[in-house]
Amino acid sequence: MRRWLPKVLKRLHEYAAAGQIRLTFKAAQETLLLGLSPEDVRDVIEGLDAHSFADRLASKATGEWMYVFKPDVGDQIIYLKLILRESCVVVSFHEDEG
Repeated sequence: MRRWLPKVLKRLHEYAAAGQIRLTFKAAQETLLLGLSPEDVRDVIEGLDAHSFADRLASKATGEWMYVFKPDVGDQIIYLKLILRESCVVVSFHEDEG
C-alpha cells in the first residue's frame, strides 16, 4: 500500500462523515442516472478502502492530485475521481466502462 493512501482515506472519510462533499454539476447528473441519492454518495465515499483505490493522477487544469477509486456499488463498479481541498470535491462519478 502506498504510504500516503491511509491519510487520503482518513480525510475522505472525515469529509464524508461531516457532509463536506461537493459534487460537480456533471457528477450530480451522473449520480442521478445511477439512481444514487446524496446519502448514497456519502456512504460510498465513507466506504472507500485501499482495495477500491485505482490510481492517482495530476489534474491538467490545476495540478492537484486526483484520486481514482473503483468501488463496487450495488453489483456495479463505479468510477469515482476525487480531489481533496477544504472539502471533498467529486470530479467524476459514473459506472466504470473498463
